[in-house]
Amino acid sequence: MRIDEIRSLRDEEVSKRLETAHQELFNLRFRLATRQLANHRELPKVKKRIARLKTVLRERELGIR
Repeated sequence: MRIDEIRSLRDEEVSKRLETAHQELFNLRFRLATRQLANHRELPKVKKRIARLKTVLRERELGIR
């Protein structure tokens, strides 16, 4: 998901997607620890998505854009 698409969402939707991304990261870490993760490149992708979501929430909190 691109940053422009995230910015077009409402605050509630961004928060919901952030929760989902955190849950996905937890599951990926668990699968990595148990050696069931097939594609290890999923971890950085989810982390980047979380960072984008948090950035948008912080921008809105500070009134930027």
